[in-house]
Amino acid sequence: MFSNKMKVVFALLMVTTLLLTACAKGTSEPAADAENGENFVFGLLMVGAYNDQGWSQAHYDAGLYVKEQIPGTEMVYIDKVNTADRPGTTPAQLAEELVAQGAKLIIFNSDDMKDGAHEFAVAHPEITVIHASGDGAWVEGNAYQNLPNLTNVMPRMEYGKEMAGCAAALTSTTGQIGYLGPLINEETRRLAASAYLGAKYCWENVAGKDPAALTFEVKWIGFWFNIPGVTSDPTQVADDFYNRGFDVVISGIDTTEALTEAKKYMDEGSTVYAIPYDFMGACDQASDVCLGVPYYNWGPSYVEYIQAAMDGTFAPSWDYLNPDWTDLNNVDTTALGFIKGDAFSEENGVKLDDFIAALAGGLNLWTGSLNLQDGTAFLADGEVATDYQVWYLPQLLEGMTGLSTPAE
Repeated sequence: MFSNKMKVVFALLMVTTLLLTACAKGTSEPAADAENGENFVFGLLMVGAYNDQGWSQAHYDAGLYVKEQIPGTEMVYIDKVNTADRPGTTPAQLAEELVAQGAKLIIFNSDDMKDGAHEFAVAHPEITVIHASGDGAWVEGNAYQNLPNLTNVMPRMEYGKEMAGCAAALTSTTGQIGYLGPLINEETRRLAASAYLGAKYCWENVAGKDPAALTFEVKWIGFWFNIPGVTSDPTQVADDFYNRGFDVVISGIDTTEALTEAKKYMDEGSTVYAIPYDFMGACDQASDVCLGVPYYNWGPSYVEYIQAAMDGTFAPSWDYLNPDWTDLNNVDTTALGFIKGDAFSEENGVKLDDFIAALAGGLNLWTGSLNLQDGTAFLADGEVATDYQVWYLPQLLEGMTGLSTPAE
């Protein structure tokens, strides 16, 4: 039999264990009123840290935006949903934890979660599922195409990357632009290629420089952010670019190493710059070397689908969303935007504005003739790529240096 003192100690240990377990899961915003039906609880699974100044924070902030816009909503979340941080678990299993906390809608925020999102949607037809990125609700013949409770949302970040490439080309004096890439798949290929197309167009047609003098090199780290012992170190990859004379690095990863390394080199006397990715506040990490940031704005889409789920009017869709060209940085209307950085000159800012206006007016850089990296014809002269061709880009484009597929 336990003494009274021992019982108190045991009880305290149990409470401490429960609190530590809750913290380890990375959840917050508990839906205290979910059981009595007062609040609509939505769950968010994020591949990275909720405060990563990149991809995952953009989703987390979108969740906060939903709470502001729709009274009676509550958010629960789990971050760092990846095999390194949570070995032995799957996104579908972690989604079950959010359901246990009252979630009636689950957002899976990464292309890596595609299988988990589909598995969970099949197992839970009563739960609405939003998969950020992905194609489950789009491609004919897709085994998951007809799931009535799953929708895909993805802004056309190709435009944002084209803006980033243009800003890089207008600023570079060496003609050497580096692209710090994550893992290699269709999404990352098309975004890296979009940055190249923007750089190539502005280097030649806006800056009026020799096409042969432009170098655009892609180096991949192996995942969306650094995992020690698993990926290449993005700090070292960025350093390698700057040490070899690249004066602008465009980031395609979820975190800000390209920016912080540019700051280090600038402080040591080098004239180098970076363009981060994903999150509208990313330039704040090192504003004096930041040329700008293309960012995602998930809030309006999440409001639309969460409100529809609450109203009982939800219908699946594959949304490949344009920016609001009339007001590119309006957080209530645009799916993506571009914020100029303090390091971007006023003169080049005007040129970038003209480029953005041209995109808004119909300029399509995914127009032939274009070849793939191995010289295979991709688009004939004057041919405009379809969404399918862009989405499933099989290689990098001719003129880009770097791997198109993972190394064996």
